[in-house]
Amino acid sequence: MQFLDEDIYEAVKNYLPKVSEYVNSHGGGLELLGVKDGVVYIKLTGACGGCSMSLMTTKMVVQKKLRELIHPELQVVNVDGTPENEMPSDAYTKGKEKQNNSKEQADIPKHGIIENLKKIVGLS
Repeated sequence: MQFLDEDIYEAVKNYLPKVSEYVNSHGGGLELLGVKDGVVYIKLTGACGGCSMSLMTTKMVVQKKLRELIHPELQVVNVDGTPENEMPSDAYTKGKEKQNNSKEQADIPKHGIIENLKKIVGLS
């Protein structure tokens, strides 16, 4: 594939609403995490996040549609917390510099949203 990761990222971001229609119809969501060497890293959220059919949704719905819309060799990986589906640390992500330099965000432990909000407003 002869596209830059940045170009693929922007194309996927552009088509994300169209691609995520099926996922949304099942109570789920779709988050674009990054791109590395033609591999698109996503995260299925909501009802689709922990679903036993998430691999099928990733390959037969998301990847299939992105291949139709962008490039037939595009690969899609659902970053689901398993070692084989990790996103490389050097993958292209929009605003990566801002995220890496944010001390406040780095200091917040990876807990649930309520715990993070409590930490931000000083309740914990």
